[in-house]
Amino acid sequence: MDARVITPRYAVSPQISAEDMPAIVAAGFKTVICNRPDAEVPPSHQAAAIRAAAEDAGLTFHELPLTHQTMTPDNVAKQRAFYEGSSGPVLAYCASGTRSSVIWSLGVATEMTADEILGKTSAAGYPLDGLRPTLEALAGT
Repeated sequence: MDARVITPRYAVSPQISAEDMPAIVAAGFKTVICNRPDAEVPPSHQAAAIRAAAEDAGLTFHELPLTHQTMTPDNVAKQRAFYEGSSGPVLAYCASGTRSSVIWSLGVATEMTADEILGKTSAAGYPLDGLRPTLEALAGT
């Protein structure tokens, strides 16, 4: 697991495996969100396998597979509800962590400035400067 903290309650990671669950629990995460479509990974890394391992470890698991086409306002709201409803820190993952970073960014665009958002994602290793116009549009600036 390569958890990259964006906020104290939200971190992202590249693809995780069932074997990562002890480290995820030890790191204090309470919820895991899968943002990776099953078609991108072998059965051992698909959402059902990760869900079973996460739930066996006592974690809450949510599945919200994302692609460029499914990065919709409804899915942004779902992702936000997942992390806001968590009893503690959340680890969201996809192939590299980028999609999980983008959806978080879109979800907080009306509460934080684009500079704040991009600073947090960049510090976590995800420079999303191309997202600035969208963030500013969402914020109405």
